[in-house]
Amino acid sequence: MRKVFYISDGTAITAEILGHAVLSQFEIEFEQITIPFVETIDKATEVAEQINNSFFNQQPALVFHSIVDEAIRDVIDQCNGISYDFLNTFVAPLEKQLGVKAQPKTHRTHGIANEAYSSRIDAINYSLDNDDGISLKHLEKAELILVGVSRCGKTPSSLYLAMQFGIATANYPFICEDMENLKLPPELKKHKAKIFGLTIDPFRLHEIRTQRRADSKYASFRQCRAEVKEVEMLYRRERIPFIDTTKHSVEEITAKILDIAGLKRKMF
Repeated sequence: MRKVFYISDGTAITAEILGHAVLSQFEIEFEQITIPFVETIDKATEVAEQINNSFFNQQPALVFHSIVDEAIRDVIDQCNGISYDFLNTFVAPLEKQLGVKAQPKTHRTHGIANEAYSSRIDAINYSLDNDDGISLKHLEKAELILVGVSRCGKTPSSLYLAMQFGIATANYPFICEDMENLKLPPELKKHKAKIFGLTIDPFRLHEIRTQRRADSKYASFRQCRAEVKEVEMLYRRERIPFIDTTKHSVEEITAKILDIAGLKRKMF
C-alpha cells in the first residue's frame, strides 16, 4: 500500500486537510502517517530517513508538508519521497500579487497566540454547557439553537460548529413525551430567529437507536416514524428552517446550516 506522510513543524492539521482533500479524488487506498512538530534538524533527518525506508513495490512515499522553517523544509525536500510543499506553492505567488513579503512563523495558524482562540474555546464551553437541553437559561448568548428528535445529529453538529467555526451553539431535543402536543417551549420561542431544525429518515433513526437501546419503544420504527413526522410538521408550522441529516457527514451538515442560516464562518 502506497504510504503518505503529512509533516509539519506545527500541528500538521493544514497538511492533513489539504493532503486528504487532494487524495480523496483518487479511489486508491493509502497508508497515511502524520508527523507533527518536526521542529529541529535532527527530527527532520529522522523523519527523512523514515520516508526513505518506506518504499512499497518500488514506489516512493508521497509527502505533503507545511513546514515554515526553511532549513527543516530543505531536509524533508531532499528525501526520496515525492514532496508537495503547500506553503511555498502558494506563498511565493501571493507575495508577488500582494506586493508584501511573507513573515513565516510556526504555530501561527493553529497556535494559542491566534487572537480568535479564546472566542473559540468560549464557544466550545458554551455548547457543552447547553447540550441536549441541559440549560435554557442563557439562550441569549447562543448564535444558533439546533432542535430535533433524539439521535438526529444535534450534539455532534453543535460541537463541530463550536470547534471548527467558533459558533456558540445550543441544542434542544424533542422527546417521546413531547409528541402528543408538540410545540416550542416558551424559552425557545423567545429566540425563534436562532432556531434551526434537523431531521432524519425514520429507518436510519431506527437503526441508530437500536444500537443504543435495542427492543425498546424508543428504538421502534413506528416510534421513530411518528416522532420525525411530528417534528417536521412543527418546523413547517413555525417556519423553522431545517435539513435532513441522513446522508450527510457532520462537516456537510454544519456547512449547510451556516449557509442557510446566513452565519459567517470564523476561521482559526
